Amino acid sequence: MIVFGALVPHPPILIPGIGKGEEQKIEKTSQAMEKLAEDLAKAEPDTIIFITPHTLLYPDMFNICGMEKLFGNFQDFDFSDFQWEGKNNLELAHEISDQSESEGIPALLYDNGEDQYQLDHGILVPLYFLSQKMDNAFKVLPIGYTYGTRSEHYIFGQIISEIAEKREERVAVIASGDLSHRLLDIPKGEPNVGAIFDQKFLEALKEEDSYSVVNMDHDLVDGAGECGFRSSLVLLGALSDRIYKTDIYSYEGPFGVGYSVVNFRLDKEVS
Repeated sequence: MIVFGALVPHPPILIPGIGKGEEQKIEKTSQAMEKLAEDLAKAEPDTIIFITPHTLLYPDMFNICGMEKLFGNFQDFDFSDFQWEGKNNLELAHEISDQSESEGIPALLYDNGEDQYQLDHGILVPLYFLSQKMDNAFKVLPIGYTYGTRSEHYIFGQIISEIAEKREERVAVIASGDLSHRLLDIPKGEPNVGAIFDQKFLEALKEEDSYSVVNMDHDLVDGAGECGFRSSLVLLGALSDRIYKTDIYSYEGPFGVGYSVVNFRLDKEVS
């Protein structure tokens, strides 16, 4: 069953060894991620599903990792002090892929023939924080979203929920994604579309109003230059049959990109 849901940002600069002091400008985000890590540890997930925008994406199908061994590091960002190794939940991956195909939602069970699958920073940055409060016994299932319709993303999330509810294991779903990338350098006299998007998006989440998220103005979403909208649609679909309370732990954007940490507190925790 699904025991945890969250929306997280993934700026590599958030990692002290990469930010080299610049991470202090987004300290609220760092503190919120640490708080979220404690919440996740309490949920005791067996598997964490990450919906990421930075793996290999296909325009017309979801990319579900079908490889058992996973690893990742920040060598591309000149930081070598962190490395994560773990395993995928292949049984869950196969079930989600099969169910998606049977319901007309194209999905690829990805295997590049290598010995290990390399995690992208959309997963690694959250893992850097989230794994510090947990042992390494949990599995990780990486999934890349598609450029299909909003309804396909929402239905795909519902499929994840349907499969998870049939299994005895505890599943967390993490939507990885930043909000608008266009908060700064606004032409004089032009509206700050990015800020408007972030405000409306977070207001809808706060009200647990998934309908308004799914039906946000297309021009507004496109103009925001975000990378977390589709990840969030999958998460909202996965939680569509659950009672939850949205806690927005943080939001800031000093670098021109909106970073928000949101915990979707599930029914047993709702007061």
